Amino acid sequence: MNSHPLVSVIIPAHNRAQMLRQAVDSVLEQDYPRTEILVIDDGSADETPIVLADYEGRIRFFRQENTGVSAARNLGIRASRGELIAFLDSDDYWLPGKLAIQADWFLRHPEAMICQTEEIWIRNGRRVNPRLKHRKRAGDIFIESLSLCLVSPSAVMLRRSLLDETGLFDTDLPACEDYDLWLRVSSRYRVGLIEKPLLVRRGGHADQLSAAPGLDRYRIHAIRKILAAGDLSSAQREAAISMLEDKCAIYASGCEKRGKYEEAGRYRMIADAAKKKKI
Repeated sequence: MNSHPLVSVIIPAHNRAQMLRQAVDSVLEQDYPRTEILVIDDGSADETPIVLADYEGRIRFFRQENTGVSAARNLGIRASRGELIAFLDSDDYWLPGKLAIQADWFLRHPEAMICQTEEIWIRNGRRVNPRLKHRKRAGDIFIESLSLCLVSPSAVMLRRSLLDETGLFDTDLPACEDYDLWLRVSSRYRVGLIEKPLLVRRGGHADQLSAAPGLDRYRIHAIRKILAAGDLSSAQREAAISMLEDKCAIYASGCEKRGKYEEAGRYRMIADAAKKKKI
């Protein structure tokens, strides 16, 4: 591995022109010597193209019809040239040293495939402390990641070869696409953690995908998919089946409260099949 491998930074963007400027600036201000920045405009209808025009010659800019964050990230991955890949959501920004610290971590851990950093949370303009259940862990995190996503895209750096093995983001998922990918990754590899906050993660705005209702149906899809792949260890499989049963039961109860009895019935059947180990 080169002492300064090229790092491809992939930033998907949709109608977040002013936030996007701070995200891009936070990458340009990094002190790492070999970086390419790829911004994918996912069909924005705001001033995103005007903002990006100010960076001509310093970034690579792509535009696609509005097909979602997974398709945008995948376009960036396919167009990128780096040995290492980092993601940055347009509503987040990095702190100084983020890329250099992570790239150095990979040099010191040549066997590793992925690592993330700690982060600072901002909600509605105010700093908040993550709850204990959101605390990041290092190592084998697959089973713990089944209940909720413990990997932040904007905190991640990974080897390109990892995505060649696990596949890219699932474009059939309008949300929880990161949960799906990190399950595939963590079922095979340990996840490294740099215990220093190098990311500012902002939330609370209305267009935040992770705040959308009914997200468990996408997590259910991801768990069913990884079970169907048949690559889990016996312990991983047991944990995944148990979580599938729980999430289906909770989601079905929510459907019943909203009068969606047919949909609730489908998920009750999935939960029952999981309970009987017929998944």
